[in-house]
Amino acid sequence: MTVSLCDATDGCHFHGTYGGVVAIGNTTETQKAWLICQALGNVAFAYSYSMILIEIQDTLKSPPPENKSMRKATSVGIGVTTIFYMLSGCVGYAAFGNDAPGNILMGFESYGPYWLIDFANACVVVHLVGAYQVFSQPVYACVEEFVYEGSSGSGFIYKEFVLSLPMDWTYRFNIFQLLWRSAFVVACTLVAMLLPFFNDILGILGALGFWPLTVYYPVEMFIAQMQVRKWTKEWLTLQVVSATCLLISVAAAIGSIEGVIQDLKVYKPFKTILR
Repeated sequence: MTVSLCDATDGCHFHGTYGGVVAIGNTTETQKAWLICQALGNVAFAYSYSMILIEIQDTLKSPPPENKSMRKATSVGIGVTTIFYMLSGCVGYAAFGNDAPGNILMGFESYGPYWLIDFANACVVVHLVGAYQVFSQPVYACVEEFVYEGSSGSGFIYKEFVLSLPMDWTYRFNIFQLLWRSAFVVACTLVAMLLPFFNDILGILGALGFWPLTVYYPVEMFIAQMQVRKWTKEWLTLQVVSATCLLISVAAAIGSIEGVIQDLKVYKPFKTILR
């Protein structure tokens, strides 16, 4: 954000237009509408944490009550994330205007400072490695529980090996977990490399996860827990909110899929498209 701000204020000239991308070349109103829908999906992707909220809450100890701790943590997290996202979007657009790339760091590759860009990319890697572990653990647990239930005591599935390390340390590992988790990571990496449409993929993932996990499931749980009666004012309000978010998810999915279709026209395997 600091580098973007320096670029934007260089010569007191801010980039961008009031009309947005409609001012570029032959971009039509229809194409702009698709891009707006895709942007909604990118915004919705910020709520992807909702799928692990229950997993995190399940590990909390009380007192204080888990719901109060999660409410406070969620409020602080969303507040900080909103401020950071808004600053990144506004400052990035001021720096690059309508040519702002999907990955904002790519906009500085032509003039640097290269050491700062490399450091920022390293920080992104550290962040994503941790995030990948958090999001993949529920998948690991689900698959392994399913396999354990149907393995009937197989030695390959259950047997653990002990690896001796220096300083009298030992490390226990399971061959099945090692092989299947490694295969899962390789498969995810391969799919990510074969589908290199940065903004479009983020939009699709955001659209798929936003309404069912962030809106519909919590709303229905609240209605069931609080025994909200149908056709009351509170019930109608919740249903309107849920329906509105569903429409947003559908629009974001359509816009992102349209973006993928357009990208496939110039698609080259293992070459990232960061528009």
